[in-house]
Amino acid sequence: MSLINTPVQPFKTQAFLNGKFIDVSNETLKGKWSVLIFMPAAFTFNCPTEVEDAADNYAEFQKAGAEVYIVTTDTHFSHKVWHETSPAVGKAKFPLVGDPTHVLTKAFDVFIPEEGLALRGTFVIDPEGMIKTAEVHSNEIARDVKETLRKLKAAQYTAAHPGQVCPAKWNEGAKTIAPSIDLVGKI
Repeated sequence: MSLINTPVQPFKTQAFLNGKFIDVSNETLKGKWSVLIFMPAAFTFNCPTEVEDAADNYAEFQKAGAEVYIVTTDTHFSHKVWHETSPAVGKAKFPLVGDPTHVLTKAFDVFIPEEGLALRGTFVIDPEGMIKTAEVHSNEIARDVKETLRKLKAAQYTAAHPGQVCPAKWNEGAKTIAPSIDLVGKI
């Protein structure tokens, strides 16, 4: 079954954020757009490049009214040390979420049981806590967060403009489509 248009399952865990430990739960996600970016683990090779990419684009996510959450199967304690020792991860001004019990990775169907790690999964969640986009792929392939930002803005646009759809390669400000029977076979 697809996770699209389903609510985020209840969870509660801890994260490292700007020198402090904070609680993060499904309730934390409500009220604003959220982007959950699952990674296999802290202290790996590819993961810091993705954290840095998210950090370099974090102002754009904030401008769009969204919070970014990086999630690994490590603890929030590991994330503190990772933030302090990796120049790339040290740029993060968003929560580094620990999921040592695998509740989140299982709920988002990105858990690898034989490894105890997560696949690379990216999820955009609306302010009501509903999953609007999902992308999951193999761990050797890092992501481009600009595509995540594009998907976030498309989800926000369609939420604010019911009856409109965003065509391929849609970017903010571009033309959308109002589906109708008159368009069938003409695009």
